[in-house]
Amino acid sequence: MRLSGKTALVTGAARGLGRACATAFAEEGADLVLLDIAADLDGVPYPLGSGSQLAHTAGLCRDLGSSVLVQQVDVRDMRAVDAAVAAAVARFGAIDVLVNNAGIAAPSGRIAHDIEEDEWNLMLDVDLSGAWRLIRAVGGRMAERGAGSIVNIASTAGLVGYRHFAAYVAAKHGLVGLTKAVALDYAPRKVRVNALCPGSVRDADHVEGRMLAEIARALDVPVDEHEDTFVQSQPMNALVEPEDVAAAALWLASDASRQVTGSVLTVDGGFTAR
Repeated sequence: MRLSGKTALVTGAARGLGRACATAFAEEGADLVLLDIAADLDGVPYPLGSGSQLAHTAGLCRDLGSSVLVQQVDVRDMRAVDAAVAAAVARFGAIDVLVNNAGIAAPSGRIAHDIEEDEWNLMLDVDLSGAWRLIRAVGGRMAERGAGSIVNIASTAGLVGYRHFAAYVAAKHGLVGLTKAVALDYAPRKVRVNALCPGSVRDADHVEGRMLAEIARALDVPVDEHEDTFVQSQPMNALVEPEDVAAAALWLASDASRQVTGSVLTVDGGFTAR
């Protein structure tokens, strides 16, 4: 029970890596604050309620013994973020772990000069500024207590370039840089800040998984065929599973990594080692 007695806040918790992190933390004894938006930014709705994705994540965590607070929050809205964090502190007393997972993927097949300004701004507002807003709301509280762990879910796109994904690459590179800067800011207060960079995840509900599907559509090939070709190009001949990323996030959240801060941990099957 590596997180027993701790409270973890996870953004983008309705599905994908957010759900995987939430359930992994619940299995290790954490109470959870689960944040997500009411509808995908691509217009696919999943309204909060007994049948929603976020409620399903909450149910899984409660079944594992966690106390859970669910909050509908758009990470582009600073007031909403502040209100959600205040509610979490009122409920649990403190937030010990923050996982910045909320993010969106850019459509593929778009070179830099074809990206619309509103598309560019949306990408950076969610994938980069959204993480900063949560850090702004939570980090000061952690610093006052002299303890805490922040895990930013970046991407291998935060370390290397990808053709046709300029906005996404820029946002994730920014998140890696933000991680390092904030880690130095908070190190004297014993608040650790690290980034995870997953490779392509075998999960259609995760940003990286959706990007694989987008690339396949742009190439006009079946998704399964493109996935098989992509897998064969990976050093370990496999896509990353959500549980692989959640396990790494759990380690960074726990006291087992108490001397780790400002680090960028890849979970990519060796993709960026080449």
